Amino acid sequence: MIEWINFSILIISTALMAFFYIKSVGPAKLEKKLGEIAYKRCGNYRIIASIFEVLTVINYIFYFYFPLPIPIPRFFIWDYWISVILSIIILTPCLYIMLKGVKDAGREALFPDKGHTLYKGIYEKIQHPQALGEVFIWWAAALLLNSPFLFIYSIVWFPIFYFFCKAEENDLAIRYGDEYLEYKRQTGMFIPKKKRK
Repeated sequence: MIEWINFSILIISTALMAFFYIKSVGPAKLEKKLGEIAYKRCGNYRIIASIFEVLTVINYIFYFYFPLPIPIPRFFIWDYWISVILSIIILTPCLYIMLKGVKDAGREALFPDKGHTLYKGIYEKIQHPQALGEVFIWWAAALLLNSPFLFIYSIVWFPIFYFFCKAEENDLAIRYGDEYLEYKRQTGMFIPKKKRK
């Protein structure tokens, strides 16, 4: 019974994390309705999304102890140390890219700020380093937990993070206008573009 409760909470927390995060990346659009308080409200949405993300991580850990009684192997067919190595291989560059994105975004990574200018650093190469790094971390977590089911479940994060990025792009276009559209032309969404001569 507890395994189904945990799985239900996992689905709900994933959906609510996605819902509140998408709401959090729309301050410029919301400002047209509410005024400048929209930025604070979107910061609150981001905090709520983060809480549900932490809950999802807890659900992943619970799943290790309480897997669903379904015809998917509980563990990968290889030795656990292989899962650990694969996890480290994924985790190392992804954590670097994500944390570099957080550092270069500054406070804006958690709290939208109307006065913030377009980002520098890694953002001069790619538009969404935080999403690119974080989306693969779910796979690394599934490997560390040695769970084929969680590895399969983690595929859900790819469309979710893609929608995060598209929602954010739409709002940044409202917020920064032509400056942002030119920035988009010069940088790749997830992979750096070749510089034009």
